[in-house]
Amino acid sequence: MQLIDSHCHLQLKNFNSDREATLKRAREAGVVHLITIGIDVTTSAQAISLAQGYDFISATVGFHPHEADSLTATDLDSLKELAQSPQVVGFGEIGLDFYRNLSDQRVQEERFDDLIHLGLELDLPLIIHDRDAHNQVFDHLAAAKAGQNGGVIHCFSGDYDLACRFLDLGFYISIPGTITFSKSKTLQDVAARAPLDRLLIETDAPFLAPVPKRGRRNEPAFVLYTAAEVARVRGLTLEEVAGATTANARTLFRLPGSEQGPS
Repeated sequence: MQLIDSHCHLQLKNFNSDREATLKRAREAGVVHLITIGIDVTTSAQAISLAQGYDFISATVGFHPHEADSLTATDLDSLKELAQSPQVVGFGEIGLDFYRNLSDQRVQEERFDDLIHLGLELDLPLIIHDRDAHNQVFDHLAAAKAGQNGGVIHCFSGDYDLACRFLDLGFYISIPGTITFSKSKTLQDVAARAPLDRLLIETDAPFLAPVPKRGRRNEPAFVLYTAAEVARVRGLTLEEVAGATTANARTLFRLPGSEQGPS
């Protein structure tokens, strides 16, 4: 069985004390590849540096909407330069967050447009953050025809109808560990009904640990629990879900050689 954690933040300081042990546990759980996601210029550079040391880690560059107020033209130039690294397989995470509103909503939308167009210019699949901004995220992506390079709605939190709208734009839907929560009936419905060939699975580590690890620091090994829950709600085997979602991640992110897994 082979799993891919399509969205984690393994470069963050949360893993400084046991990063190697975390990777070993991921390998033992069947994770053959993971993608560590940049959320600003510094963490994007750190993601690339981490990926350079392991043939089973890829990186992305991006700028989180929480920090939209601080995004500058220099930052955009830096992201463009960082994206030239061969370890970079996607652009993001980028998007809108109207839940925490740590940056002004209008500014978030303006910077989101800037980042969408940079990602399209770079010909990279987009990794989209959408929290309490479903219609606005959709409208910006649709206006830019942003699905042309492929992309994924990370940590999907909408209903099935919204999933279908994003699927029609050309995006994948990524299922996080929150699907294991007892109150996540809407997400379970999405995972049960969306086309299997358009689903990814993720941890968003170190955040959002699944049941039975809820309340702990999340890590890539725990993507196994997400895969198992997707299998349960679809009436499939764990191996079927692992195989499909791994193939989907390889297709979207154009991953070379990940079938060998960690060495």
